[in-house]
Amino acid sequence: MAGYQGRVLRVDLANRKVFTEELNREWARDYLGGKGLGIKYIYEEVGPGTGALSPGNKIIFMTGPFTGTVVPCSGKLSIVTKSPATGTILDCSIGGSAAVGIKRAGYDAVIIEGRAPHLVYVLVDDDRVEIRDARDYRGLGTHETEGRLKAEHGDDCSVLSVGPAGENLVPFACITSDLYRQAGRGGVGAVMGSKNLKALVVRGTGGVSAADIRRLMDVALEAFKNDLLTDTNLWAYTAGTPMIVELSHSTGILPTNNFQQGTFDHFERIKSEAVNGVRVAKKACTACGLGCGNFVRSGEEVLEGPEYETLSVAGSNCGIGDLDAIIRFNRLCDDLGLDTISAGGVTAFAMELTEKGIHDFGLRFGDVEKYLQVPRLIASREGIGVELAGGVRSLSETYGGREFAMQVKGLEFPGYDPRGSWGMGLAYATAPRGACHMSAWPVAEEAYGERDPFTIEGKAQLVRDLQHYNAAKFSLILCDFWALSFEVMARMLSPLLGREVTAAELELAGERIFNLARLYNIREGFDGKDDVLPARIFSQPLTTGATAGKTLPEEEFRRMLAEYYTLRGWDKNGRPKPEKLAQLGLA
Repeated sequence: MAGYQGRVLRVDLANRKVFTEELNREWARDYLGGKGLGIKYIYEEVGPGTGALSPGNKIIFMTGPFTGTVVPCSGKLSIVTKSPATGTILDCSIGGSAAVGIKRAGYDAVIIEGRAPHLVYVLVDDDRVEIRDARDYRGLGTHETEGRLKAEHGDDCSVLSVGPAGENLVPFACITSDLYRQAGRGGVGAVMGSKNLKALVVRGTGGVSAADIRRLMDVALEAFKNDLLTDTNLWAYTAGTPMIVELSHSTGILPTNNFQQGTFDHFERIKSEAVNGVRVAKKACTACGLGCGNFVRSGEEVLEGPEYETLSVAGSNCGIGDLDAIIRFNRLCDDLGLDTISAGGVTAFAMELTEKGIHDFGLRFGDVEKYLQVPRLIASREGIGVELAGGVRSLSETYGGREFAMQVKGLEFPGYDPRGSWGMGLAYATAPRGACHMSAWPVAEEAYGERDPFTIEGKAQLVRDLQHYNAAKFSLILCDFWALSFEVMARMLSPLLGREVTAAELELAGERIFNLARLYNIREGFDGKDDVLPARIFSQPLTTGATAGKTLPEEEFRRMLAEYYTLRGWDKNGRPKPEKLAQLGLA
């Protein structure tokens, strides 16, 4: 089975059983790998109504067909489960080296089931798989956990671990690997914690087969030279994502003070030039040709990052213009195992609740001292962290402020204000895992590009097409920062698999994957009623910068959403019609 190992490793923590089975080849053909294949396994194996933190939920570490090959930017790992933050399907990706370790150990996926009676870690060392006691690791941060496990098993192993936030079931707990890489959104770390799984340790020394290795090497090298090392992509190396701070501020979509404004007076203190000033090295995932990671040193803190989402949502959005403070916040979140987007979002919301006199959390925009206390309080569920750990939606249900609770389906907004990128609003509303910039990123063509950001014309088609593209790309598990076409993906996949793959076939697979995710969510009670945005986006105009006076009019949003449903072949309630399901082989 060229491109795949043909084996899935299952780990039943409750019964301490480990066994392998054949990869479902039909599913691999239709869903490719990574995101898509993981969603298919969850859809088939985790039944309706299963609690995200119950033993019945599963967590899947899924590789892709390109993992472990010469194809550039193919080193990420997909992690798929049911989200404790939203109740929706959840897929995340994580960089580093773990994906290649799993693939070279001989597995396409590791599926974790059940709940261990006490804290454990799983060791996968080629064919040797063991469930080991981890009670001595309880309460440790991810950095110490990884260091101790590597000291025991060798620096050549990869570690995926959770910190105290995952152990304490914080619904936006993340998984950390290679110290500074995270699977952040939606609570994958809490699912690991619910299973009493502290870490997955992997070492693989095998190979990955290709049907036509010479041709694969030729097309991969051609893609590397002609499609990767271009001005369209090299910004990821020269500046990395911090450069988006300037783009967002200049276009008026930089979230500031809980999305009350789209510009930040102190943006220059947190933009790429400031980050470059403390950068000491670059860092890349395994098999990467770009090296987007900025390795920085600020005072006593050493960190890979901070990325744009942290600089914006946990920076300007909290009124913080102190780069050193943001780096410290980022470092705390990484070690404690918290998603910086949700941690920043809930902190900003609590700040606004305090300043509006709705409820006093003792947090105010720009107050660095109190801001830096928040991650530990959330991770340990102490003090104000007891309530902040529930996220923005939970806080708004308790205290009010729903109109400025910046979340969709329970997932906090990332760093782009849709009042200055109307297509981004549609992308947030319709993404399977809630407010998400990874399902589609139309802001690149709107606010940062040539399209008019203040119109709905063509946006439904744009978002739909981007969702198909990303679903396919993240199922092959190619890096988000590589702007390549379906044609280039197909050209590389064909010699790997030993059959001619077309761009149209990959696009159809992307549509199939996206619709299967929708079916999962519908089965869990979601439909068009949940494809919404907070009232602030519709009713409160921004007042500064390029977006001054702008909202996303609710009537226009609903027109755009209706057009999107029509283009998708969904009914007025956002449910795929029978003929669409038949077309995609989902009937």
